[in-house]
Amino acid sequence: MKKPFFAVKSSFLILFFIGFSSIFSPILGADEAGHEPEPFNASEVILHHVLDDHQWHIADWLVIPLPVIVYSEEKGLEIFSSSRFYDHHNVVEYNGYKLEHSHIYLADSGKAVFDLSITKNVAMLLINATLLLVVFTSVAKGFTKNKGNAPQGVQSFFEPIILFVRDEIVKPNIEHHYERFLPYMLTLFFFILFGNLLGLLPGAGNLTGNIAVTMTLALITFLITNFNGNKGYWGHILWTPGVPLPLRIVILPVEIIGIFTKPFSLMIRLFVAITAGHIVLLSLICLTFIFGSIYVGFASSLIVLFINLIELLVAGIQAYVFTMFSSMYIGMAVQDHGHDH
Repeated sequence: MKKPFFAVKSSFLILFFIGFSSIFSPILGADEAGHEPEPFNASEVILHHVLDDHQWHIADWLVIPLPVIVYSEEKGLEIFSSSRFYDHHNVVEYNGYKLEHSHIYLADSGKAVFDLSITKNVAMLLINATLLLVVFTSVAKGFTKNKGNAPQGVQSFFEPIILFVRDEIVKPNIEHHYERFLPYMLTLFFFILFGNLLGLLPGAGNLTGNIAVTMTLALITFLITNFNGNKGYWGHILWTPGVPLPLRIVILPVEIIGIFTKPFSLMIRLFVAITAGHIVLLSLICLTFIFGSIYVGFASSLIVLFINLIELLVAGIQAYVFTMFSSMYIGMAVQDHGHDH
């Protein structure tokens, strides 16, 4: 049954892309007077998707305004809808504020304000967190209800994944201290996994492709690692055992730099992998509108379908890699070093 379903789904996606491209590409950019349409700006479309925004632009006919929450010494705290900044797709000033490149400034002085707005990525973050709470509350209730029996429903789907994270990622790297850090590791894994998968939906925000999000996740791992580091961990960094004194002078700055390069690599790896995948998909879709050809639309749809399947795999791999390296770093900080010479 899976193969026919997959074939039908693949055919539907291909026909959707072909139909969408053939219908809308000839009129893209045309104005009401029927003048020559403006050239399609692929870079603008791609950047608009991967960057954050104060409104959720799903389609030209479906734009969701989001709350703007700003504070400044001159005007205090103000809350209003982001739709105030837009008038028929033109950005305008509102109540002494102006919006430029997704940043809000005071219109008179040009001074930046303290922006606490619910942007597209913040909304995606809230959706992701809510979904995690709903799903795993249901899993926990199922575990309590079916204790001693075979898992059912949502629990039967997620329990093998939870056991995989525990037995194949966390336990081998953190060893006998793993139970202290297992809740964080499970939260980290599923937060990244859900964020990656939600980001592949049409019109969704690029949550895990936002460097602020990946930086925060890496910073949490950095703090947990170093605040839980034992005497042996810091001894290896500050006074590496078994190394001649002259070499210790060289090794010490390298080890200190290594403390910060580890979370930096976590941050960059997830950010680049997810953002690059979105850019590749959008670039291929944009080829249809650039050439305005049904044949290009057909070819790009086939490639997009294939790469989208790869992106589903990448979504799981990136969650696995981030969790694995976080477990390794924490494991190196808390493991016993009594056997070292």
